[in-house]
Amino acid sequence: MNNKADLAEQILKYLRDNAGVSYSAERIAYHFGMDNGDQFTPVVQTLAKLEREKKVQVTDRGEFEAIIKQEPLVGTFHGNDKGFGFVDYDPDLPDMYINPDHTMHALNGDQVAVKVLRPGKPGSDQGPEGQVTEIVEHNYERVVGEFKQETIGNYIGEILLKDKKLNTYRFFVSDQGLKPLDGQVVTATVATYPDDESPKILTGAVTEVIGDKDEPGIDIMSVIYAHDVPHEFPQEAIDQANKIPMHVLPEERKGRKDITDQPLVTIDAIESKDLDDAVVAWKMDNDHYHLGVHIADVSHYVKPGTPLDKEAFKRGTSVYLTDRVVPMLPKRLSNGICSLNPGEDRLAMSCEMEIDENGKIVNHKIFPSVMRSHARMTYKAVNRILEAHDQKTIDEYKDLVPMFETMGELHRILLKNRHRRGAIDFDAPEAKIIVDDKGHTIDIQLRERGLAERMIESFMLAANETVAEHYFKEKVPFLYRIHEKPDEDRIKSFVDFLSVFGITVHGDVHNVKPKMLQNVLKQVAGKPEEQMVQVMMLRSMQQAKYSDEEVGHFGLGAPYYTHFTSPIRRYPDDTVHRLIKWYHEHGKGEKAKAHWRDKLPVIAEHTSVTERRGIDTERDVDSMKKAEYMEDHIGETFDAVVSSVMKFGLFVELPNTVEGLIHISVMDDDYYEYSEKHMALIGRKTHRIFQIGQPIQVKLIRVDKDLREVDFKLVHPENTPTTKIRIPHDDHRGGRRRGGNNRGHNNNRRDGGAHNGHVNNRQINRGQSRHHNNSRDHHQEGRRNRRH
Repeated sequence: MNNKADLAEQILKYLRDNAGVSYSAERIAYHFGMDNGDQFTPVVQTLAKLEREKKVQVTDRGEFEAIIKQEPLVGTFHGNDKGFGFVDYDPDLPDMYINPDHTMHALNGDQVAVKVLRPGKPGSDQGPEGQVTEIVEHNYERVVGEFKQETIGNYIGEILLKDKKLNTYRFFVSDQGLKPLDGQVVTATVATYPDDESPKILTGAVTEVIGDKDEPGIDIMSVIYAHDVPHEFPQEAIDQANKIPMHVLPEERKGRKDITDQPLVTIDAIESKDLDDAVVAWKMDNDHYHLGVHIADVSHYVKPGTPLDKEAFKRGTSVYLTDRVVPMLPKRLSNGICSLNPGEDRLAMSCEMEIDENGKIVNHKIFPSVMRSHARMTYKAVNRILEAHDQKTIDEYKDLVPMFETMGELHRILLKNRHRRGAIDFDAPEAKIIVDDKGHTIDIQLRERGLAERMIESFMLAANETVAEHYFKEKVPFLYRIHEKPDEDRIKSFVDFLSVFGITVHGDVHNVKPKMLQNVLKQVAGKPEEQMVQVMMLRSMQQAKYSDEEVGHFGLGAPYYTHFTSPIRRYPDDTVHRLIKWYHEHGKGEKAKAHWRDKLPVIAEHTSVTERRGIDTERDVDSMKKAEYMEDHIGETFDAVVSSVMKFGLFVELPNTVEGLIHISVMDDDYYEYSEKHMALIGRKTHRIFQIGQPIQVKLIRVDKDLREVDFKLVHPENTPTTKIRIPHDDHRGGRRRGGNNRGHNNNRRDGGAHNGHVNNRQINRGQSRHHNNSRDHHQEGRRNRRH
C-alpha cells in the first residue's frame, strides 16, 4: 500500500464487500499479504482508526466487520400466496426477499420502506433478505367485486374480490356507504387493511354500483374499474366538445397549406371510426418517391389547460377493449371533426418526405395543412388489390390502384432499409375476439397482417423518425419515444440460453446492436425453435417509453424516434403537434425552449404510466374473454406449444393465442425436476424433456374466468422427446410434482422462479402467466394495433 489512507480504503472495501461477515486482524492482514511483524502493526492501527471513525465495529469475538449505514430503501412489494414476498427496489439489483413474519401484511403493489437483515452474497445473484418497516403508500385504495349480502358481525356483507392478487383475502362491507343488492358488482373504498389481528381481512364501504353480475358488459366494466381507467367525461369537457364546429371554418384555413387536391386516402381496419392518419404517394421526376403522411390536427381543438385537455392528459390514451373503446377524447371529436372522414375538409399536421431508391429520406417538410380524404380504404380492400389482385376491387378503385402499387413499392424499399440497419421484426400472432350481442365470446380469430398493414406501418415509422430527427437537430426540448439498449446481464443470459440450443450470436455482447439480434432471428427463421427464440429475445429487452431525452429506439434500429401519427388516441402525439406549432410560432430561442423544458419530463412520465395502464387493461380483458370462450370447451383436446417452463409447470399457448398452465401436480407420468441451465422440466425416470417452443397435445381441465386462469393436462406424454441431460444435485430447483393444486406452489419467489434471482425469471416473469405478453409492445411502433 502506498500510504495509510490507501490501506484504510482497501480494508474498508474488503469488509463492505463481505458485509455481515467478521474477520480477525490477523485474517485481514493475511488477505493483504501484510502478516509479517513490520507490516502487521499498520493494519492494526488502521483498524483502530476505522473503529474510532465508526466505519467498522468489533464483534464479541474480537473480530472486525463493516458498519453498513443503511439509506432508507423504498420499493414495490410483490406478495406470494404463501405469505412471503419480494421488494423490487432497484431495477439493476436482485429483489429483496421478505419472509412472512416481516411483511407488515403489505399487499401486492404497495410501496414499502425496508431494511436489510441479510445482505446478498457478493459475486452471486442471490438477493438480500429484508424486513418491511413501513407501508409508505397502499396500492389498493379501492376494490371491485361481487357483493354477497350477509350479516357478519357489524358488516352488511362481503365483496368477492375479482383481483387475482387478492384472491386469498376477504373484504367485509360496512354500512357507512351504499347498500347494494346481492349479486351486484360494486366498487368500495378500503378503510382498514390487514394487520396482526386480521391478517387476511380488508374492510370498507361501497361507493358505486356498476351493475348486476349477469348483465352483459359488466365483466368488462369490472376490469375498467379495477384498473381505475377514467371512462366518463366530466360535463365541462363534454360542453367544450359540443361547442366545437363540425366543419372547418374559413378563418381556420389561414396559415395552412391547402392540399385538398392531393389524392390522400385513409387505410384502416373495417371497424375503425377514429381515422387519424391519411397517406399519399407518387413517383417523382428524379425517380425518388414522394410520401405524404397527414395527421389529424387534434391540438387545434384541444387547447392546453382546457377541460378537454385536462381529461385527455388524465386518460393519456384510448383503451381498445373487446366490444368497446374507452376513448381519450369525446366521440364528437374522435369520430367527428378530428376523424379524417372521406370527402370532408379537415385540419392536419403534415409530414412530406422525399425518399430515394435506397429508402433514405433526403428531404422533408413539416407543416400545418388543410386536407381532404379521397377514399376511406380498408386493409382488406387494399390487400385484395395488392396481394389477391381481385379484379372487382381493382375496378372499384381503378383511379387509386396505381398509387397503391407505388405505395407497395415504397414500403418494400423502406422495409429493406430498416432491415439493413438492423431493425428487429417480430411477428407475434394477435387475436381478434368475437362476441355476440350479449358480450359473450363466441370465437377467437387471428388478425391478418398483410401488405396493407405493413405498408401503413412503414409510412408511420418514416414520419415518426423524420419528425424526431428534425427537432433533435434543432436542439430544442422535445418529446421522444425511446427504447433503450437491453441490460447487459439480460443479454448475457439470452446468449447463454441460445448456446444451449447451438445458436450463435455474432458480435460483442457487451455492446449489443440490433443487427446482432436480427441475425439470430434469421438463423432460426422457419425452424421449430423460432417462436421460442422470439419469446426469449423479447424477454431480454427493455420496455419502450416516453422521454424528453433522445436515446434512440433499439428495436427499430432508429437513432431518432417519436410518436406523431395518432393524436386522437395518444396524448404524446398531441404534445408533439403542440411542440411543432410552438417552435414555428415562437422560434427556437432560450425563452421558447424554457417554456417546455420542465413540462416534458412530467408529460413523458405520466403518459408512460397511462400507456402501461391501458395495455394492462386490454390484456386483462383479452385474457378474461379468452377464458370465457374456453369455458365452453372443457374436456376438449388441443394442439399447443410450450411458451414457458417454470419449476411449477408449463405455460402453453394454443394456435388461437389462448394461454394456460399445465401444473406440475397433473404431470403424473413421472417425477419432474427443473433444470435452470436448460430452462426445462426433465423426468427423473423417463428422461422426458419439456422446453420452450415444444409442440404438445393438451386437454382442457379447468377454467376460471374471474381469475383469468386456464388449466390443461398433457395428452400422450409418451410422445414427448427424451434427453440425455441429467440434472446434477445442485441444479435441483424444487420442481416437484406433488405439491397440491395451488398455482405456483413451492415457489420461494413471487414469480415461481428460484430465489437466486436468475435474470430472466427475476426481471420478466413477475406476473407468472403473462410474462412474454409484457414484451409485445417493445416492437412494431408503427403498428397501430387498433381493436375497434
